[in-house]
Amino acid sequence: MTLDIAEFYQTFFDEADELLDEMERLLIDLDIETPDSEDLNAIFRAAHSIKGGAGTFGFTHLQETTHLLENLLDRARHGELVLDRTAVDLFLECRDVLKGQIDAYRASAEPDKQAFDDMAQRLRTLDEQGSGALAADSGAAAAASETAEAAQPESAPPAGAVRQVSISGIEESKCAALVEELGLFGDIESQTFEGDTLTVTLAGHASAEDIESVLCFVVDADQLHFNTSAADDDASQAETAVAQAVSEVVAEEHATPAQNSSASSDDKSSASAAPAAAAAKPKAAAKSAGESSSLRVSTEKVDEIINLVGELVITQSMLEQTIGGLDSEAHSALLEGLNQLQRNARDLQEAVMSVRMMPMDYAFNRFPRLVRDLSRKLGKEINLVTEGESTELDKGLIERIMDPMTHLVRNSLDHGIETPERRKEAGKPAAGTLTLAAQHQGGSILIDISDDGAGLNRERILSKARQNGLSVTDTMSDDEVWQLIFAPGFSTAEAVTDVSGRGVGMDVVKRNIQELGGHVDIRSAAGQGTTIRIVLPLTLAIMDGMLIRVGEEVFIMPLGAIKESMQVQADQLKRVSQDKQLVYVRGEYLPLVEMHRVFDIDGAQTDVLRGIVMVIESEGRHFAVLVDELVGQRQVVVKNLETNYRKVVGISAATILGDGSVALILDVVALSRAGRQSETQVRQVAPA
Repeated sequence: MTLDIAEFYQTFFDEADELLDEMERLLIDLDIETPDSEDLNAIFRAAHSIKGGAGTFGFTHLQETTHLLENLLDRARHGELVLDRTAVDLFLECRDVLKGQIDAYRASAEPDKQAFDDMAQRLRTLDEQGSGALAADSGAAAAASETAEAAQPESAPPAGAVRQVSISGIEESKCAALVEELGLFGDIESQTFEGDTLTVTLAGHASAEDIESVLCFVVDADQLHFNTSAADDDASQAETAVAQAVSEVVAEEHATPAQNSSASSDDKSSASAAPAAAAAKPKAAAKSAGESSSLRVSTEKVDEIINLVGELVITQSMLEQTIGGLDSEAHSALLEGLNQLQRNARDLQEAVMSVRMMPMDYAFNRFPRLVRDLSRKLGKEINLVTEGESTELDKGLIERIMDPMTHLVRNSLDHGIETPERRKEAGKPAAGTLTLAAQHQGGSILIDISDDGAGLNRERILSKARQNGLSVTDTMSDDEVWQLIFAPGFSTAEAVTDVSGRGVGMDVVKRNIQELGGHVDIRSAAGQGTTIRIVLPLTLAIMDGMLIRVGEEVFIMPLGAIKESMQVQADQLKRVSQDKQLVYVRGEYLPLVEMHRVFDIDGAQTDVLRGIVMVIESEGRHFAVLVDELVGQRQVVVKNLETNYRKVVGISAATILGDGSVALILDVVALSRAGRQSETQVRQVAPA
């Protein structure tokens, strides 16, 4: 039986992506002047792990690239290569090349050879320049190195280096491949296979963590067992003999009255070494336990579970409707059981939905690199601040909101924040600040993209709008003026750059957010900055809605869009045309959308004074909707209408009610536009 490693491809790709993201984050946060050794070690381990996995699966270009990068990182963490901004920039570019190679292998294609050759050459050049710089170091460093070498035998590995690796629970046919992998960490001195355990003795400097991070792709962590250099008797004895000889020489040449105190200190250090080593073991064990407590599951399986839970909710609603007319005393046990089922179904639904929820940190972590690169390209100094990273949002929404967020961030960097010179002239700090913040509010999440730049220029926006043929007036409110920047082809940039300025994108940003059931608000103050707020539902799978009846048809209005409901008086109505009316509510006239006109429904209430008027908010504006009756609030399972039927204007999705009938979920954005246009332009509906 042979080992089919192809089944581990997806695991490797997923973990490699995570390692590259972690590498990028650490490189961006790295203090070049005084780099943290733990950060350098973590960056090295990430490259080392990817290299090991690439070698296992035969991804040659990926293995060779990470090998070159790993060599430079190894020298950097040992102080043999002085890091500067140029080196860090190269490492980040190498990370991008590695990402491209992984994507190519994931698609069963070969990576870009030209990109590989160019990056390999640049890494080798840096390695050679680093070697020259190292050779130019002062003689003191060389002397110190010689002293250190004299104090330690050449064959002795550093403390914590693995001397022996045992892998249990494996078949003999897998030994050759595993030995080949272990050969990456040093020379193989010996190997034995007894029962189901392979034991390999290494001559190298690899740590247990390094070996485990590579072999984890083909064996489980609990199958690996390590003996470190500390357990190597020969090395320990040699180390002890050298240490004793050195201490004797030092004692003879530098004997002082303080030596007793020094010896006492040494004793304390030795005594503390054992507890420290003992403490390290529980820590490692805890880490291993934490890793094994997580499970990687494909989103398709999670979505399938969510759909099944949705069907359970629908079935539970059917049961409730069926027993609605039963006598409560005669069937008390049945009713109590159904109440318990309702509670359990709600708990199960919330638990399953939480599986798809991810912290916004997942999205925010993609922007430090973008801000860093763009700010340097634009000649600006910009600090990125993130708030509310732990706020959770549906994974599907996060993935679909990334492009709109990226466009808004680029606009803030290019148009919003001024150059250092202009900021100083305005009495501001030279460095601008871009803030990404997230918070929950009711059943929605608010994502703010804020800058402390110059703010939006009202006059320039109005002037550009007139040039583009848009209908604008000087009496428009600031909110209405700010919304003009989302018009197709609109841009106030003085010059077109490769960052922005072509007027392409902001209309797409708004449309994409609306397709997710959200909207965009803008707040801006001249000289103080701009905040663009994205409001989104927490999930697209289940929503709270209000059941409304129009004639014999039942629709669902998203609950978050409803501001209030009322019955109006005659003095609140104003007819502006044969089929268009306005409703006066709280100091403003709102366009009235009559549902029976929009969807051509017979038998509906046409008298506004006898129906129910709902005030709805969409795209930062309010409008009124006329319906016959409010049936009640429900939590419904959202079903994609386009997948099961076709796109219907005015309808965003559908759901199944307790009696098994289908109810259409209204598209409030389309209804809002119906309030500002002729109803004939939106009268495209599904057959009853």
